[in-house]
Amino acid sequence: MRIPQHGDTAALSTDVPNFDPDRVAALVSQVYGIDARIEPLAGERDQNCCVRTADGIRRVFKISNPSEPAALVDFQIAALDHIAARAPDLAVQRVVKTLDGEQSASVELDDGRFTKIRMLTYLDGIQIKHTPRTAAQRRAMGRGLARLNLAMQDFSHPAASHDLLWNASAAHRLTEQLAALSGDARYPLACAFMENFVENVQPYLPAVRAQVIHNDYHLYNVLVDPEKQSVITGIIDFGDMLHAPLVGEVATAAAFHMADSDDPFEGPAQFIGAYHALLPLDDRELDIVADLMATRHLITALISEWRAARYPENRAYIMRHNPAAWEALAYMHRLPREEIRDRLLINVKK
Repeated sequence: MRIPQHGDTAALSTDVPNFDPDRVAALVSQVYGIDARIEPLAGERDQNCCVRTADGIRRVFKISNPSEPAALVDFQIAALDHIAARAPDLAVQRVVKTLDGEQSASVELDDGRFTKIRMLTYLDGIQIKHTPRTAAQRRAMGRGLARLNLAMQDFSHPAASHDLLWNASAAHRLTEQLAALSGDARYPLACAFMENFVENVQPYLPAVRAQVIHNDYHLYNVLVDPEKQSVITGIIDFGDMLHAPLVGEVATAAAFHMADSDDPFEGPAQFIGAYHALLPLDDRELDIVADLMATRHLITALISEWRAARYPENRAYIMRHNPAAWEALAYMHRLPREEIRDRLLINVKK
C-alpha cells in the first residue's frame, strides 16, 4: 500500500535547491540590498546560507524547496511574528524584510519553477548537540519548549493543518517507508512499534489538546551560551511546524535525550519534569507520552532510511539521528510499557 502523494512527501522527494554562492550573493544584493559573503548551512529540504557582511553581521538566507507551497513559508513567517509579539524575550529569529518591505520574495529556478526566498536574523550560540549533556541543560530545554508552546497557544494559520510525514501523531501513514524496510532484520522491531502506536496511541489522540507546535525541538535546533551551557540563546528551524497534539511535541523533544546517559530515561524524565512544571500535561497525555516518544524514534528510523536510499549524497545529514533511534527502539522493546511510562514520568508532580 502506498501513501497518497502529498506536499510533504513531495518536499522530501524533491532535490534541495542548489544555487552557487555567487548567485546567492547576487540575489541577496538585489532583493535585500546587502553585500555579503555566502557560507552554506545544512538543510533537509531547503537551501540554507549564512550571509556575512563586511562589518561582521550575520543573517540566515533560505531558498525554499520548490515543492513546498508558498502558504507554508507564510505560515512559518507568521509564527515568528506571533512569537515576537507574545513573548518578545523568547530567543527566536526575526524576519528581515526585503527592500520593498516584504517578508519574502520569489525567484525563478533553472527549470522554470518559482520558489520562495526569505531572510532571518542570526542567533548566536552553539548547538546543544556539541556540548556535554547536563541535568540543568535538559531542564532548561524543557522550560524553553513550554514557554514556546505557551506563546503559540493562540496562534492559528490556514496552512497549520498541512500534511507532514514528521508528525508523530500520524505515524500510521508511513506504510511506504515501513514496507521499504521489509527483508531487513530490523523490520519486526519497526512493526512492533507501529502496532503499539495503532493500539495504544491513535485511538486516544482525538481527546487530547492540539495546537501549533514546533515539532523539531532537538539538540541541533536549540542553541546555548558557550560559557553558560544551560542558558538557551536560540530556538531555530520552524520548518516542521504544524497543528498537532501538544503531547506529541513533548514526546518528540524528549526522545532526543535518551542518548548519552547510562540510564536512557534519565534525560527524558528531567526534560519532561521541567516542561510539566510550567505547562502541565493532563492524565490522558501522561499515559501516552512514552508511547509517542517511541513513535518519534520509529518515524525517525523509517524516514531517514527511506530518504538516505534516495539521496546518498546527503546521507550524512539525513542519517544523523538514525543510529540513536534504532538503539532507543531496541532498548524500549525489552521493557514493559508500564515500566517505560513510570520511569519517564518519575519527575512529574501531579
